Amino acid sequence: MASNLHDLPDSPCIGVCSTLFDDICKGCGRTAIEVSNWVFLSDEEKQAIWARIEREGTAMRFQPKNA
Repeated sequence: MASNLHDLPDSPCIGVCSTLFDDICKGCGRTAIEVSNWVFLSDEEKQAIWARIEREGTAMRFQPKNA
């Protein structure tokens, strides 16, 4: 993961949302609460979420692209 939030996109969103019926969005790896509160979170909170979704590696954001 980038060491600085400024090296990352504004949010983990990739436009493939599935937070209505799932606990964790399959696209970005965030919870519905994290998605809805993203703009209000501190830099430290955002970095912790980025680190978690990258560590889990289950979000489409971190899946290898098919060649």
